[in-house]
Amino acid sequence: MIRPIAVLILGTALAFSQDHQAMVNQHGDHVMGFSHEKTTHHFELHYDGGAIDVRANDVKDTESRDQIRAHFHHIAQMFAAGNFNAPMLVHSTTVPGTETMSRLKDQLHWDLQEMPRGARLVITADNKTALDAVHEFLRFQIEDHKTGDCTAIR
Repeated sequence: MIRPIAVLILGTALAFSQDHQAMVNQHGDHVMGFSHEKTTHHFELHYDGGAIDVRANDVKDTESRDQIRAHFHHIAQMFAAGNFNAPMLVHSTTVPGTETMSRLKDQLHWDLQEMPRGARLVITADNKTALDAVHEFLRFQIEDHKTGDCTAIR
């Protein structure tokens, strides 16, 4: 038998999760400058770092493609300078890993690649501390954006 208090707790948790996801999407659209509904995010963990990949869902959607590329040019510069304010604004919290990544900015390398439908930012870390921070950052992104991406290192 399911107790009424359990139903109330589960219902509250579900509502919070839906509200949080709506907030992430709304803030993301504003901060990133493109629609989460017209694009798809992916995050990958690599042995030496990882990658952030965003693409327009429709190959003919050149407006979203160009917005993605502009955003990635901007965040590649910000991240290389140790500035991780954009993820904090999207998620309304200090994103795990960003404090260490900011401190170790000279031990991280950001390779921006334009893709046919968007852009990809490949992150390479010079040491284990920086690498652990990158993986923490990417795992948080996978969870908070609900991408369903693999959290294991590939």
